[in-house]
Amino acid sequence: MALLRLKNLIKTFGGLTAVNNVSFDVEAGAVVGLIGPNGAGKTTVFNLITGNYQPNTGEIIFDDRNIAGLRTHKIVALGIARTFQTIRLFHNLSVLENVLAGCHVRMKSGVISGMFHTPSQKTEEKQAIDRAMAELEFVGLKHQALQLSKNLSYGNQRLLEIARALATMPRLLILDEPAGGMNEQETQALIHLISEMKNRGLTILLIEHDMGLVMKACDKLVVIEYGAKIAEGSPEEIKVNPRVIEAYLGVDEDE
Repeated sequence: MALLRLKNLIKTFGGLTAVNNVSFDVEAGAVVGLIGPNGAGKTTVFNLITGNYQPNTGEIIFDDRNIAGLRTHKIVALGIARTFQTIRLFHNLSVLENVLAGCHVRMKSGVISGMFHTPSQKTEEKQAIDRAMAELEFVGLKHQALQLSKNLSYGNQRLLEIARALATMPRLLILDEPAGGMNEQETQALIHLISEMKNRGLTILLIEHDMGLVMKACDKLVVIEYGAKIAEGSPEEIKVNPRVIEAYLGVDEDE
């Protein structure tokens, strides 16, 4: 069963076609990698899914509902969370406070309850803290909960973004270059973390240039070039696909 289905997506910016008739499925419980050369349109696809952009044409079906054109906060509420290629944290807030920001989408207490600290608001706040701490423990940052996020290492800031996304209680987690800036040890730990998230029942769609991570972590790969899909299949199939090899390595013009 496909949790997410993209159908004939097209996105243009002026005279540039950034996404050109792209279609693929993300099966529930799978880890799917979206790969391709720099400038291929991968992040634009992510921005279409998460509501940062609206497609010119095409459908984005999440859990049998067309979400194309919905606003970002509504998409998060439906169960899609993401991290970003460029880290976006609240640098002057603590690690815990950053994750609590992710919890907010599931909280129901209003302004009045917050002002008067009603029993229901206090209970919900404690539940949010417990959930945030659980996600920090899951990614290995529990012992740094009270530090300012700007004081974390770059790799740990990446993990904090993942914890914040998990705090929204998503069904689909979208990771945009999660290994960016990580060293080899951190990347191997990330591969394990992705496996653990899959074991939790999460569906994961990721962009990543680290082919070692992609080959180990993903069940399926979708390859795009110049905004168009050129291949789809298992990592084993993709790594020997002539068109994919040509897209990454080029071809001798004399051939």
